[in-house]
Amino acid sequence: MPSRSANISVRVEPEIKEQAEKILDRLGLSASSFINMTYRQVILRNGIPFSVTLPTGIRTRDSMTEDEFDQMMQIGLDQAESGETIPFKQAFDELLRGI
Repeated sequence: MPSRSANISVRVEPEIKEQAEKILDRLGLSASSFINMTYRQVILRNGIPFSVTLPTGIRTRDSMTEDEFDQMMQIGLDQAESGETIPFKQAFDELLRGI
């Protein structure tokens, strides 16, 4: 019996899509496999399979695990290598607005 499937069409910011797909690729997952897996988890948990909360403040190095810090640094390195940068003054101004 052939497998049936349904299509999903979503809009995602190009840079978010690219960053996520780079990580999924390193994990050996396609976007379709990830979405299928996530939908299955929604069904199994009868809800969103991860916490959806607003951060209470700026994350500090002391509040991160080694893995979280390494992941954050890898994202920054990937962005720098792919030219996803903004001028220092703009970054600093945005940081100050968030405080």
